[in-house]
Amino acid sequence: MSRVLVTSLQYSKRFASFSSYIPLVQQTWRVRSYCSSYKKSNDFEVKVDKAKLKEKLTPTQYHVTQERGTERAFTGEYYDLKSDGHYHCVVCDAILFKSDEKFDSGCGWPSFYEMAEQGSVKMRPDHSHGMERTESVCAKCGAHLGHLFNDGPMPTGQRYCINSASLKFQGKSKGK
Repeated sequence: MSRVLVTSLQYSKRFASFSSYIPLVQQTWRVRSYCSSYKKSNDFEVKVDKAKLKEKLTPTQYHVTQERGTERAFTGEYYDLKSDGHYHCVVCDAILFKSDEKFDSGCGWPSFYEMAEQGSVKMRPDHSHGMERTESVCAKCGAHLGHLFNDGPMPTGQRYCINSASLKFQGKSKGK
């Protein structure tokens, strides 16, 4: 263990001053702190039992919603769906998005320019994979949905890029 530390210090003295690494180390710890506090978040109405969810959800759904995963582009069930209805959270069944606000962004995931109701989706900073993004989570249970980008169509200019695995579609009945 001490050998790794010595090698690390020798590298820093050879190529840059040690003080230039301090901000990088501080940033790394902030990200780690954020991630650990995110997992312990209790500010959601619905508390989920991880063991029951593993039985209820497919492995992909569990990975996406509980481990902040991403399905491969153009493989999800809903990326090209054009039917009328609502998109619900696969974990808690909360209504998240309406088909009226869905658009084809060409990115390979379902894209929406607005959430179904104000506050149905919460946003959190996401600094994973060396990027700065805004994560979208279900406001009711905290399930990871996808990310929000500022390159969508008007009237909002926003694009909610959502994993199909985190959604459950419920079509409108013909009588309504």
